[in-house]
Amino acid sequence: MKTRFRDQKLRISEFYKKVFIQCPRCDLKAISTVDYETRNARLLCENCTYNKDCSTETTFFGSTGNLILPAHQYFYANLWLLAPFKNDIVWAYNYDHLDYLEAYIGAKLREKQDREHYTLLEKLPLFYHDRKNRDSLLKLISKLRLK
Repeated sequence: MKTRFRDQKLRISEFYKKVFIQCPRCDLKAISTVDYETRNARLLCENCTYNKDCSTETTFFGSTGNLILPAHQYFYANLWLLAPFKNDIVWAYNYDHLDYLEAYIGAKLREKQDREHYTLLEKLPLFYHDRKNRDSLLKLISKLRLK
C-alpha cells in the first residue's frame, strides 16, 4: 500500500478507449476498443473468438459526427470489472482505471493539486473517499483484478 497519492487530474474519459466487458456470447471476459480517429469500435473475445465492429459515426440534424463514448457502450455490453459494495457498485473500465482507483483508495495521504471539477476523483461517490471503507474497497479491488 502506498502512503502518498498525487492526483494526476485524470478524467474518466481517459479510460474510454479500452474496456473489459462480459462477452455477449460466452459471458467471459472480452475487450472492447475504440479508435476515434478512424471512427471504429471493436469487440473481441479471446475465449470464444466472438468479434464485432461498428462505426462511431452518428448523424445529428443532417450533420455527421463522431460519437465519443466508452468502448463498451457501442455494443451495449456489461462491464467485466464490476462488483457490489454495500448499497453501491464498484466498477472500472480496465486495469489502468482499477490501478488508479486502488492507488487513491490505498493512500494514507492524498494530495489534491488544484483539482478541477470534472476530474475522475471529484466525481467519485463519497464512499470511495471514506477512510472506514479503505480496507474493504482494497479487498474488493483485489478480487476484481483476479476475476
